[in-house]
Amino acid sequence: MLLASNGILVQLLVGVVTGLAVTTLANICTTVYLHRGIAHRAIRFRRPADLAFRIALWLSTGIRVRQWVAVHRKHHAHTDTPEDPHSPAVHGWWAVQRGNYRMYRRAARDAELVARYARDLPPSAFDRRVLDHALLGLGLGIAILAVLLGPIAAIVASAVHINYYLAASAAVNAIGHHFGRRPYANSATNLQWLALLTAGEGLHNNHHAAPTSAKLSHRWYEIDPGWWVVRGLTLLGLARVRLDPRRTRLAQFGG
Repeated sequence: MLLASNGILVQLLVGVVTGLAVTTLANICTTVYLHRGIAHRAIRFRRPADLAFRIALWLSTGIRVRQWVAVHRKHHAHTDTPEDPHSPAVHGWWAVQRGNYRMYRRAARDAELVARYARDLPPSAFDRRVLDHALLGLGLGIAILAVLLGPIAAIVASAVHINYYLAASAAVNAIGHHFGRRPYANSATNLQWLALLTAGEGLHNNHHAAPTSAKLSHRWYEIDPGWWVVRGLTLLGLARVRLDPRRTRLAQFGG
């Protein structure tokens, strides 16, 4: 009995740790690939890295790249106005925190919006046959965890991942446009604790000030974990930063 209880506790612990690890991977893929790389074209990826990011996102989030990019680009085009897909200035920060996923899905299903803001991302044959099938990707991701860890740990890991990823993503759009520092004159904010939870995305005021910068930290005391990944990829020859981050910021703000 005691051994059985200990076994279950171990599986629960393994599930929690794995869930946190999967969310960390998903957050890195979101900020480095989807956000900085594809949505803002701040980074160019070689084919192996591009494919790895796409598959990792498919297995961990089911996100269709062109939909995410289109929704985010519209957010930048209409930040904190009624046209913004998820503005706390319009709906209130708590409403966005609770309903961010629903707001995202409503915008992502708008074919006209996607065609307008992601016209440079036509679906490939691989997208249509594989990556556009979100439930298949998520189901396969959970199945892989179950084979590697066992069913209990896989279920716990999935629950931790889903709640962490959705809550953190919502926080960037909700809390990150309401609470925090505003060193630049835009409606987004900087929250270092949120940046640590989202691989850099919490430095949101910096990002809205210089959206084409691949580096979200602008000051010596700001920590952007996603930038460490970008630097690692560039050192390995798997990615190239399109514009020098420091030069981009200085050119825009003159200092």
